[in-house]
Amino acid sequence: MRELEIYSGMRVMVEDREGRMLFVAGLQDPQRNKARLYQYSASETDGETERKTGTEDISVRVRGYNDCERKAVFMEGTMSPAGKHIWQLKDLVITRIENERAFNRLSTDIDATVTAADGANEGEKSCKLLNISIGGVSIGSEYRYYKGDRFLLRARLLEDRPVSVMYCEVLRVVEKAVYRYEYGCRFLELNEADQEEIIQMGTR
Repeated sequence: MRELEIYSGMRVMVEDREGRMLFVAGLQDPQRNKARLYQYSASETDGETERKTGTEDISVRVRGYNDCERKAVFMEGTMSPAGKHIWQLKDLVITRIENERAFNRLSTDIDATVTAADGANEGEKSCKLLNISIGGVSIGSEYRYYKGDRFLLRARLLEDRPVSVMYCEVLRVVEKAVYRYEYGCRFLELNEADQEEIIQMGTR
């Protein structure tokens, strides 16, 4: 059943029907055709979103990523306020499921470093952050890693913000001419501040 593709704690991106992103949230308590959205952090669109809804429902598109199945899940429904940064979803339907990224990737050219998470005393290794989304990141590196390797990625995502530290797992390894290796990684942990910075990167 398609309903089994969504679960409590799934990270989702919420858009209006025109494709404008409203916020990133955790989807909780999915039951048949309804669920709740717990907004991760305040965003610049909060005021407009609240004005749009008021006491009325608005139509939204919801995109999530199933970490276990590694599938993008696309949904539609109607949303109304249910508390501060909490939203009620109803008439929720899954429109399609695809083996692709759930979140748009932003092309970047940011210097970064990688530190092995297994305790190996190898120090920081330089790399280049090639693209990023709420779901994961792609990096270019001269150093060899393998599928399943985990590391801490350090990068300054926005010039006026502190360096972010993101816990990643390698999902894909591609040999390239420029950086020798390119690694497609997923985030195992991403805090609210880093999520908000990634969102802001897409609006600048």
